[in-house]
Amino acid sequence: MKKYQSYFLLLFSLLFIISCKTEKENTKLKIGFWRGEITIQEQQLPFVFEILKNEENFKINLHDGDNNIELNEVKVVNDSIFFTMHIFDIDVKAKINDNSLNGTFTKNYADDYVLPFKATFGKKERIDNATSNHKFDGKWTINLHKDDGTDNTTIGLFKTEDNKLKGTILTKTGDYRFLEGTTNGDKFTLYAFDGNHMFIFKAKLENDTLKGDFWSGKTFHQKFTGYKNENASLPDANKLTYLKEGFDKIEFSFPNLEGNLVSLDAPKYKDKVVILQVFGTWCPNCMDETKFYAKWYDKNKDRGVEIIGLAYEVKDDFEYAKARVNKVKKAYNVNYDYLIAGTSDKGNASKSLPMLNHIMSFPTSIIIDKKGKVRSIHTGFSGPATGDYYLHYVEEFNTLMDKLLSE
Repeated sequence: MKKYQSYFLLLFSLLFIISCKTEKENTKLKIGFWRGEITIQEQQLPFVFEILKNEENFKINLHDGDNNIELNEVKVVNDSIFFTMHIFDIDVKAKINDNSLNGTFTKNYADDYVLPFKATFGKKERIDNATSNHKFDGKWTINLHKDDGTDNTTIGLFKTEDNKLKGTILTKTGDYRFLEGTTNGDKFTLYAFDGNHMFIFKAKLENDTLKGDFWSGKTFHQKFTGYKNENASLPDANKLTYLKEGFDKIEFSFPNLEGNLVSLDAPKYKDKVVILQVFGTWCPNCMDETKFYAKWYDKNKDRGVEIIGLAYEVKDDFEYAKARVNKVKKAYNVNYDYLIAGTSDKGNASKSLPMLNHIMSFPTSIIIDKKGKVRSIHTGFSGPATGDYYLHYVEEFNTLMDKLLSE
């Protein structure tokens, strides 16, 4: 009897050791490429990310089409991974099980914003065997149909590259950044995901008319139609926002990151060209503009120019807003000034700068000459995903700044 008891005890111990070893192996985070998926509105939004490890520190490179985003806040605890989505107040938590991750994507600043997240190891592409038939290459007029019956007219810029359909949709307030997807006959599907903003565009070509749907995030949905139009254009971004009649300058008093009130009358800005960047850390086009301004400022700050970022954040909480702005400063190595100006509601932003007809877009840039006169107000920002539109903006901006700095 004792012999059998010893035998079963030994067998149980071996099974326990094997079980523990298998579980430990299954919960070890694999280094390499993963394809993630977030469920939005009963659809899967795919994206690719790469997990890297340097000694004991993990890092993630998020591949948003042609845009690479580094995620440096990554922790692995026992059988779980936790990571923060870049500069955003968003966390992913997932269980590790061999070749898969399963968990949640949570926007901490929004109420009840938790979405299912999963990922599969070894997938280097957003879509398996993606193809593009060149049918959608070119410039399109895209009409996004609003609930009030009106249209938001935009420009679609699409091209086939590496067997994928890539491009963006350019609006009068910015662009939808790096779209990437595939075609199937007369249909296309395009995706974008920058760690915060989640876009899915699906459309079908019917008798030269594009008919489709646009989904964004947890709840937003919009129908759209379009047609190929190489002459498609948008309103002049330099004429959409302007000083009201009776006003000739910009005035404000907002706290800096130390809580001290700052205005344009401060000695630091006297006799200098000043760029006011109306922005928010939650805004994707603002991030493209911030990357551009941060590098430009470092190269030109000794020429008599200052940039002031007026931050409009999602919470009416100074410490919260300060923390978000400091995260952007660190991520993009921003060396110009920031002030906490208010909340992200466009109506509130407009009230904080009552000399303007409105704030219709984050970002908006106000350029003031050395005498305090407003010389340009540019609504929105066309980022690198827009190609020639971005290059044109950079050329136009540099020409204006060279002129103002030489006066």
